[in-house]
Amino acid sequence: MTSMALSMKPIGWFQIGWSDELEAGAVLPLRYFGKDLVAYRTDDGELVVMNAYCEHLGANLAYGGTVQGDDIQCPFHGWRWGPNGRNTCIPYQKSTNRVRRIGVWTAAERDGVMYVWHDVSGDGPAYDVPSIFDLFDDSGPAENYHALGESGRYEHAKAPIHPQYAAENGVDFAHFKYVHRADEIPTVVNREFGDHDFKTELALAFKVRGVDGEIESVPGGTKATLLGLGLGYAYAWGVGDVCSLSAVTPVDDETSILRFSAWASIEPGQDQNKVAKRQRSAINQVRADIAIWEHQRYTEPPGLATAEAAGFRDIRQWARRFYSEGEKGHRVEEQLAGTDAQSAGGA
Repeated sequence: MTSMALSMKPIGWFQIGWSDELEAGAVLPLRYFGKDLVAYRTDDGELVVMNAYCEHLGANLAYGGTVQGDDIQCPFHGWRWGPNGRNTCIPYQKSTNRVRRIGVWTAAERDGVMYVWHDVSGDGPAYDVPSIFDLFDDSGPAENYHALGESGRYEHAKAPIHPQYAAENGVDFAHFKYVHRADEIPTVVNREFGDHDFKTELALAFKVRGVDGEIESVPGGTKATLLGLGLGYAYAWGVGDVCSLSAVTPVDDETSILRFSAWASIEPGQDQNKVAKRQRSAINQVRADIAIWEHQRYTEPPGLATAEAAGFRDIRQWARRFYSEGEKGHRVEEQLAGTDAQSAGGA
């Protein structure tokens, strides 16, 4: 048995925040995958994410930079850069610098969530990031759910958690009883591995107190779709429906930011306090996972029970496709030393 360090530079879509954290005309400093970035929203509302440093003299555009229409203006000498990373204005001469370009990251927004595409090779997205409400036929449309508010969000910053830890939850049926205090170990209904996604369905029962005070068993379950290693979408039903997104985004070679979003279904006669309670319940479930992941180490090969062996073998094999050639899913220290990888998303 050996303990191995997974590479913290997997390929895929990753969450960088929630949309309402960045208003039109605002600028936001970011740091992900060991790189300083700047996000800004144009006056027309477009999200732009690029490398943070001005190609003139290296000022950080995220600190003092301002939005001018579609462009971001450097606080040092007023040079402006467009959403494509090209220089659009040098205020003290007529011509622009047509040679230098700031690396731009492919960004997207869905359901009030901001994403970027990351690939150390600089290749663009191999697939689109979806709306969570298009993933699960049974969940119904977005109109069936309360808008994502503060009570439905959770952020755990700079923790020693790898995205693959969260992804492997997709096959770990046994932990539901011991981590999430489920009344019983759920039954695996379906598993399906695709080129870039993994779908699973679990059936389980909830113990609830009925109107007569008796404890009743209510059937329920959860469907989940992993999109790469960074995004885990789920739809849970039984005692009110909840759609959720678990997103783990590496900050550097040691830590990640984990964000969780929960959309609660609109139930007749249910006030906002009860909605918030269902959202907090979902958040408490992921907090229980975090308590494990923060102290976990990646072990290969793992010592597995017979019943779980196939699931873990399959998901680890599937996960290897999201690491660049040469890493094969494990960080090799001598390969990374002194390497300045190209920025993601064509940067």
